[in-house]
Amino acid sequence: MNFQEVAQVLQEIEHIHSRNQIMELLASLFHKATPEQAQMITYLSLGQVRPTYLGSQFNIAEKTIKKVIQTILRLPEDDFNQQVKQYGDLGTLLASHPQVTTQDPLSLEHVFQQLVELQTISGEGSQEERAQFLEKLLKNVTAAEGGFIVRIILGKLRTGFSDMTMIDAFSWMLAGNKSLRKEIEHAYNICADLGLIAFTLKKKGKDGLADIHITLGIPILPSLAERLPTAAEIVEKLGHCAAQPKLDGFRLQVHISTSQVWFYSRNLINMTLMFPELTQAAERLNITDAIFEGEAIVFDESTGAFLPFQETVKRKRKHDIHEMAQEFPLKLFVFDLLYLNGESMLDKGHEARRKAALTFLSADHHDTISLIDEREITTADQLEDYFLECMHEGLEGLVVKKMHAHYQPGKRNFNWIKLKRTQEAGTLTDTIDAVVLGYYHGRGRRATLGIGAFLIGVYDKKNDRYETLAKVGTGLSDQRFKDIKALCDGYKVDHKPFNVVCPKELYPDVWVEPSLVWVVIADEITRSPLHTAGKTEHELGYALRFPRALEQRFDKSADQATTVDEIKHMFENSYLKKAESKNK
Repeated sequence: MNFQEVAQVLQEIEHIHSRNQIMELLASLFHKATPEQAQMITYLSLGQVRPTYLGSQFNIAEKTIKKVIQTILRLPEDDFNQQVKQYGDLGTLLASHPQVTTQDPLSLEHVFQQLVELQTISGEGSQEERAQFLEKLLKNVTAAEGGFIVRIILGKLRTGFSDMTMIDAFSWMLAGNKSLRKEIEHAYNICADLGLIAFTLKKKGKDGLADIHITLGIPILPSLAERLPTAAEIVEKLGHCAAQPKLDGFRLQVHISTSQVWFYSRNLINMTLMFPELTQAAERLNITDAIFEGEAIVFDESTGAFLPFQETVKRKRKHDIHEMAQEFPLKLFVFDLLYLNGESMLDKGHEARRKAALTFLSADHHDTISLIDEREITTADQLEDYFLECMHEGLEGLVVKKMHAHYQPGKRNFNWIKLKRTQEAGTLTDTIDAVVLGYYHGRGRRATLGIGAFLIGVYDKKNDRYETLAKVGTGLSDQRFKDIKALCDGYKVDHKPFNVVCPKELYPDVWVEPSLVWVVIADEITRSPLHTAGKTEHELGYALRFPRALEQRFDKSADQATTVDEIKHMFENSYLKKAESKNK
């Protein structure tokens, strides 16, 4: 298979708004591919050459790529800079210039290997070497192919589909429908490497799913919690349950083998190098191998207090890591066990998983890695008392777990329920993790900022799309708005992404590929005839009243943001509280 075939399909996908059509196009591409090619196509379609948890780091500056493209196109500097401004995307700019190569079409394998090799160039003079390597590659492909190569290197491949669309494409490839989605999704949930799954399905068909299992070094998709507003409702829902403090730090998944330790964020990014003290502590644990989850947070030993997330987030860095580890030492509080000494713990109840964790972890907070506190709960009063204790200590709240529930990777359900600050009647005190969909040019004083407000949405997992929830224009300083604009400009596209549902009345001046997650707070959730979150033919959508921006969520991907279903539940809880308040 030639790389040109893959580029043509991806180019066609860019102009299609039907998710089913995209899925079928991908499936047809997989049909033609060998197992090895299917793996490469999967990574490239997601803008990578390796799975997410390994990352694709080309370490080539955008200004270097600009020089390479300008050289290839032989444009005067002023003309080139004008076109950069016009197209807003170097890949699109390159693809817009018809380029006829004298070379035979390059194979998919050759281009893929070239991209892999580009990542390995390092050392003194490496920027110049990378530039020469890239220039040679781009001169041997068509303009359309070159455009995709540039976008992949810059991390700006705008295909607009997510992992779930890819999973449906695998099912369509094998069965001609989506009937295998549940089985394939389960395989992905326990082994988050879509390329490996594509390879396995092509090589062994549906039966190959039996070969997909927990693998040390490959993340498991994290389990997620639902929300309920009161202790009474949680105990009514769960009965006998266990409550753990909800900490505001880095949620980490830790993999330990006999020779290596890995730390992964909730969005599957490898963060191992950032936490040397946690790595050393993990290596000292008396186990052969394990996978567990915990919250890493800066902990003040002198006061016994947890420090705010703003202090913890300072540890997210690539430089001066050891110095920061001294200034802001982390503690990891383990809240669940997924795998131990060669055995999966996923199908064991919460009690059994915690008991197994106690065989190698203590609950002593003086340890760098310790088991999180837990209270056994049988009544709403017990849960309310524990919640107030945690609030007094400055914590976010509680995560309450069904005692006998299995760990369900990648699922959000009522096996785990968050209890945060009490939601007063008619108000929203919990935060929402929203996805930035675009921004509006500023007016008046904000005209000089280039941004006056931004459009946010939430994720509809069922339809794998993003639906609008609010326009946000308050809560941030002018400088923070400038920062948001700069972030958005790194993801801007020249058309509405096909996986965004937005009424024309709300179209922003600049569209943004759904990637950035921002924490917002609002007075309340209301019903809206305009916004599309949860909107159907017979029901109004949901919107936020007086939304304010708080901070960016670096540790969440767009499809891990607050969902439409969560917004619906939050609205229903608020509505019930209003009704109760009126009846008093």
